[in-house]
Amino acid sequence: MRLALKLLLVLLLLVLVGMPLLVGAGLWLAIDQQPLVSREADIQPANIARAKRIVERNDPRRLRAGVLRSLVVGQQDLDLAVNYLAHRYANGSASVVLQEGSATLRASMPLPANPVGKFVNLDAVLVESAALPRIEQLRIGRLPVPDWVTNRLLRWALEQAATKVAMSAAGDAVKRVSMRGGTLSVEYEWSDRLPDAIKGMLLSSDDQARLKAYQGRIVQLSATGGAAALPMEELLGALLRLAGERGGDAVAENRAALVALAFFVNGKGLQALIPAARAWPRATPRNVTLAGRHDFAQHYSLSAAIAACTGSPLADAVGLYKESDDAQGGSGFSFNDIAADRAGVRLGELATAGAAGARRVQVAAAGRLGAAEILPAVSDLPEFMQEAEFRRRYGGIGGAEYKKMMAEIERRVAALGLFR
Repeated sequence: MRLALKLLLVLLLLVLVGMPLLVGAGLWLAIDQQPLVSREADIQPANIARAKRIVERNDPRRLRAGVLRSLVVGQQDLDLAVNYLAHRYANGSASVVLQEGSATLRASMPLPANPVGKFVNLDAVLVESAALPRIEQLRIGRLPVPDWVTNRLLRWALEQAATKVAMSAAGDAVKRVSMRGGTLSVEYEWSDRLPDAIKGMLLSSDDQARLKAYQGRIVQLSATGGAAALPMEELLGALLRLAGERGGDAVAENRAALVALAFFVNGKGLQALIPAARAWPRATPRNVTLAGRHDFAQHYSLSAAIAACTGSPLADAVGLYKESDDAQGGSGFSFNDIAADRAGVRLGELATAGAAGARRVQVAAAGRLGAAEILPAVSDLPEFMQEAEFRRRYGGIGGAEYKKMMAEIERRVAALGLFR
């Protein structure tokens, strides 16, 4: 009996001492001093153009329920998207390489200051299966993770996600994912309930409640003033003042205010984003202007909302893509539109970068915003240039004269009182 107690005591001591050692060893192996992947999130107008074509080919308005469709994404665009998401949501970097029947995914995410290491590096191989890909190999730092652990965790995560209607609908829609010929192909079956399910997944109930509050304020403001143009700076100021009054999470409030503004200015109802908004009060359509122009208000509000929701690289690329598209037979390339884009991006960044910046924007709005405080002087900037003229005068996007003009626009935006 005494020997059994001694053995039990020794076993307990081994567990108490050994477990921390095992955990410590695991952390030491899992955390690295150098990133496995280090790259910028470089989004170009051509990337936006390809994304636009993908969306057009899979436009829900043209899809019939029960029909199988394929969404095909090339290596370059998939790699760009994965890296952008890593930057946006983990402040890291990532890459993906497609092979025949498999894909290699690598990612690096920085850690807060600690005595162990600076980065978590992931190196995974995903292979085709009957439906969704499965993880064949996963390494966290120098620590290999057994296949049965990774796939059991993956199944558990999918099961938990499937309890939500949106994830269940999306999971039911996807029939097969294949990786062949340098492309990722997702075969899916369209369902009429899928759009609303996905929209419901994108926004939390708190976000939807915030958007409803700002929609309500827009309804009030749009009902006054008759047919006269509504200055965007007045509308923006009113929404940001409401954000300050509501308190709580200043970043989330500002983001909701900018999204509601962009949808209204660009003539879209929030029901395009939130199914429940179909039952909300509707705003009176108004001509919203900035510096006397409706197109400036559109550029500014859309860029601010995109920057607030997805970060400035994407917002910049969308604005630049539109101007490039306009130069090819449209209204032409306009540097003053680009200035409105850049000022909107800067507002979206400042309003959502952190609690201090978010409150600073709210305080500035409390003192009434004027157009000159949010948009630089643009009347002298060239506009309406068709592609041939744009290339002759500025060397196209990336040309020396183009860079000089962009630097001047950045200087003017940075000099605005709200951004200094």
